[in-house]
Amino acid sequence: MALLSRITSILTLLEGPQTLGRGRRFWAGFALVVAAASAYPLFADGYDVGNNVYFFNWIFMALGLCLIWGYGGSLSFGQTAFFGIAGYAYGVLTINLGDAYGLTLLALVAAVLISAVCAAILGYFLFFGRISGVFLGIVTLSVTLVMERFISQTAGPEWHIGTARLNGFNGMGAMPSLTIPWPGGPIVLFPDVALYYATLVLLILVYLGLRVLVNSRFGNVIVAIRENPQRAEMLGYDVRKYQLGTFIIGSSLAGLSGVLYTSWGNYITPASMGMTAASLPIVWVAVGGRSDLTTTLFGTLLVLIGFQALTIYGSQYALVVMGALLVLTVLVAPRGIVASAVSLASKRWTRKKAQSGEVS
Repeated sequence: MALLSRITSILTLLEGPQTLGRGRRFWAGFALVVAAASAYPLFADGYDVGNNVYFFNWIFMALGLCLIWGYGGSLSFGQTAFFGIAGYAYGVLTINLGDAYGLTLLALVAAVLISAVCAAILGYFLFFGRISGVFLGIVTLSVTLVMERFISQTAGPEWHIGTARLNGFNGMGAMPSLTIPWPGGPIVLFPDVALYYATLVLLILVYLGLRVLVNSRFGNVIVAIRENPQRAEMLGYDVRKYQLGTFIIGSSLAGLSGVLYTSWGNYITPASMGMTAASLPIVWVAVGGRSDLTTTLFGTLLVLIGFQALTIYGSQYALVVMGALLVLTVLVAPRGIVASAVSLASKRWTRKKAQSGEVS
């Protein structure tokens, strides 16, 4: 009975003041989206399915930045640093240990934990050093660029960990895909249907878990810190600990993105931590609406699809369009284009419903 009560109390946190969407209408829509996503591989070819896994991989990073920036109020350019740390950690571990006995799954967990530890070390000096605002963005961007420069110059044969060579700017390759041990033979998650469903399930669990987190006491406190850190501190909350916790969770999700991306393509390069890569998550989250998980998820997916189309048909304009989109968002829809569209639609629906009530 106590367990049932605990589960019920957790499920109630799926809805709350910190997230958009509540009631039967929202969850019916959520179920329809999940059903459509689940049915997609039945009607698409292998390339498109694998390409959508690529999109899913980046959404974890965006959700992590949404937590750090949107809910916590700390603008971080460090997501790609933790993406790269976890990706390279996964490569080193799997190349040395192999893919038998579920060791790739162990490597996934270990790589995410490594990124979390690195985030904890950096975050400790940031938040306990009272670094905030634009200076926090500068420091996290500097760390990202230092990581990218360091990895880029490790091309020589002396730069190796066990049998895994870092390969510098050429990138590290030949790491095995995620492999699930199974009695009838191991299931290798190539970028196809199996990996699609595994990533989709993981994405749904992370999304729902983050909804519970931000609607919990922890989420309410970090939003209060975002709005007025001095007031939150006067009420007895250790602002630094909450900011550090938020930073670690968000950065770990970036690490998860790095592992999934590396497993998906069996390759990772220092360019994934460069200046361009570090700025793109800011665009995704800003366009979607950094103050809500749902708008961030859909906004990121839409921008990724659009960005890929631009790189295919007009690569020289892709980054220019991304920059213009960010400027447009800041000037016209600072809450986010997707979030503003949802808010406008909600107001019109409420007004229409009120008018129909008056007529009746």
